[in-house]
Amino acid sequence: MAADARDQLTGGRAPRASASPRPGPADVQAPPSPDPAATPLAGDGTPLPGAAPRAGAAFVPSARPDGSGPAAHRRDAVSPVRGVRAADLPDDVPSRAPLPAPAPVALPDTAVAHDAPHLVTAHGCWYPSVDPSGRHVAFICDRGGVPQLWTGPVDGGDAQLLDAGPDPVTEVSWSPDGRWIAYTTAPEGGELTRVLCVRPDGTGRRVLAGAEPGSSAHLGCWRHDGSAVAVTVAEPSAGAEPGEAEAAPVRAEPGTAAAGLPPGWAARDGRAVLLGGPPPAAAPRPHAVTDGGAAALDEPAPLTLSAYLVDPEGGSAPVFLAGERGAATLRVCDLSRDGRLALLRRGPRGRREALVVRLPDLRVTCAVPVADGDPWIGGFAPDGRTLWLRSDHGREYAALYAVRLDARGRRLGLTVAAERADCGLELLALDPTGRGAVLAWNVRGVSELQIAEVRTPAGAGTGGVPAPVAEFAPPPAALGSCRTVPLPHEVVTRAVPTADPDAPVVALSGSQRRPGVWWLPRGRALRTPWSSRDEDAVRGGRPPVRPVPMRPVARDGLALGGWYYRAPGRSPGEPAPCVVHLHGGPEEQERPVFHPLYHELLGRGLDVFAPDVRGSSGYGRSFVDADLGTGRFAAIDDVADCAAHVVLAGLADPRRLAVMGRSYGGYLTMASLVWHPDLFRTGVAVCGMSDFATFFAGTEPWIARSAAHKYGHPERDRDLLRALSPMSRIDALRVPVLAVHGEHDTNVPPGESEQFVRAARERGLEAELLVLHHEGHDFQRADNRRLFRRAAADWIQRHLTA
Repeated sequence: MAADARDQLTGGRAPRASASPRPGPADVQAPPSPDPAATPLAGDGTPLPGAAPRAGAAFVPSARPDGSGPAAHRRDAVSPVRGVRAADLPDDVPSRAPLPAPAPVALPDTAVAHDAPHLVTAHGCWYPSVDPSGRHVAFICDRGGVPQLWTGPVDGGDAQLLDAGPDPVTEVSWSPDGRWIAYTTAPEGGELTRVLCVRPDGTGRRVLAGAEPGSSAHLGCWRHDGSAVAVTVAEPSAGAEPGEAEAAPVRAEPGTAAAGLPPGWAARDGRAVLLGGPPPAAAPRPHAVTDGGAAALDEPAPLTLSAYLVDPEGGSAPVFLAGERGAATLRVCDLSRDGRLALLRRGPRGRREALVVRLPDLRVTCAVPVADGDPWIGGFAPDGRTLWLRSDHGREYAALYAVRLDARGRRLGLTVAAERADCGLELLALDPTGRGAVLAWNVRGVSELQIAEVRTPAGAGTGGVPAPVAEFAPPPAALGSCRTVPLPHEVVTRAVPTADPDAPVVALSGSQRRPGVWWLPRGRALRTPWSSRDEDAVRGGRPPVRPVPMRPVARDGLALGGWYYRAPGRSPGEPAPCVVHLHGGPEEQERPVFHPLYHELLGRGLDVFAPDVRGSSGYGRSFVDADLGTGRFAAIDDVADCAAHVVLAGLADPRRLAVMGRSYGGYLTMASLVWHPDLFRTGVAVCGMSDFATFFAGTEPWIARSAAHKYGHPERDRDLLRALSPMSRIDALRVPVLAVHGEHDTNVPPGESEQFVRAARERGLEAELLVLHHEGHDFQRADNRRLFRRAAADWIQRHLTA
């Protein structure tokens, strides 16, 4: 695995300057479009009316993930080519062509007062990030109807909306020096995101990466001095595999004309990178090809995910950190305080790795397997000689590992610093001083929070000064005193240490309340004043339903899990109409948190059972991997076994069962309807895959590469994927079905729902498709979520109680 990482991660090759094409009037086949990196933009990313291009071009390292479309960005850096083994790299620092300093792309300030109109009382707050004092929090809140960026004090006062734009916010990070707040948004609610930053007072908002339509960028960590933030961008791969059509950027040399480019290509004055479809004389590379008359799948065109350090002030050039061809994920999780080392998370799900990259020569010096789940996998101790990681390396449940490093970043030793025999570490956050850590353990679906003292060995280099290379391994680091903090609600979704190691900020969710942010000074749990109150969780005075845990047993003897919600007012011995709801992932886990959908169904007199079938997280690595390959047939049977369990327990009426789920749960819904056609009276499939062949052909390339490990390779496992696809058994469908999809879903394209509904109608069955506008794979807008809940509840109620 480490060798694979070294093969794929770029080392020693850095961006270089591109040439300057000078097309004449006859060479330009269409007027060049305005450069979004050089033009002031409105809140939706469109040029402001009457705005002229700026003199300088901002650093917006983005391109359309499939390599198609017009010129994607204007910059001097180009996609790094595929790397070589770290051991083969020269010891000297590679030469690099100079990069220009980026000019900021100004955006209109959209901060508004806290009393903006149309705020909702029952709202959620999540994903907190604190300022250097630890007394102010930037967070995501949907009180305006869509997840947006807000700030507020932890101990009083009002919250302020910093970005009133319509695009949902997905991640937030306050700079260590307090001057900037970086955040990620999802334009139109889709899967392609961009990274912005804004001053804490709401001024100076600007795009850092991902401004070009169709591009994608993700947020990484900050430098510890706050001078730059890491971003990962999707770029077309600059190299081709043997026998593969070249899809790299094509650069025009000085003085050459840009005539004769194929449709979809573009040229611009000055320095330019020409991006688009295949280069001249290269045939298009479709996803679906024909082989001997049988439909076969070609893999999606590979991408390079590239990580950079970007200065929000625009005063210095972006710094290239790493790039990987055909990557599933690549995130910069931490930088050592002396600037020598970077911690990266890479790899598809089920095969995540932590990589240590030595920045002077871009060498991978260490690779350690890490756990799925939260992408923030750990960080460096202040001296850079210990690396703390949340890993399930060689074990069933994730634990806290201490990795000892030498002065050049190479691994010397690996020890377990904290572990539990029957549950896993799901969140790890190191405090800014390096003296403490916050640990969250997943104990059968409920979180247990600990604040721990971190002890690193003395004498291994202090003050950011590395010790000599020829030295003995330092003694292992360890946790010191560790205390458990009582929580007012069941699940911790994010933990953020503050300047005071004994006063972290956490995001909590529970079955009795909407998600909120809490401050925990010296063990006290204080709800922030801008988080929803418990009594506001459900409108109309109906109390939230607290679920009870269930432990079904599959037909092959595997113990499963889940939570059962009983509709209010029903007598204990009365079998009820019941909805079996299936989570996504497959590696997600049902947790006892507030689900507005469940409470909508419960208010209609419908019970809800939310099981964890094999493949879910929270039960150990073997349970997660139990659905791989042909094990997915057993996962489909798990759904039927879970339904049988609640029927035999006297909770559910066997004549009034429905099945419902989202994403992978949507796939399981369709699969259950065609594998067990007489079990359920109806189904609601949300953003689910109906045919693995068309899913792999239409999804984002990096999603396809990650999904191949979980479901199977679209070519090598073609027969298995065909057998597992609900469309292959559509003739067995017997009951009405409702499909729901976001129009901008590029994770599971809407065509997956369309073809299932169309096939059901062709067979004379009642089938409907609800498409939600301005939504992607996750439904973010309050009005759309409300529409979805009511439509699904109406459909199920009509078919179960008629």
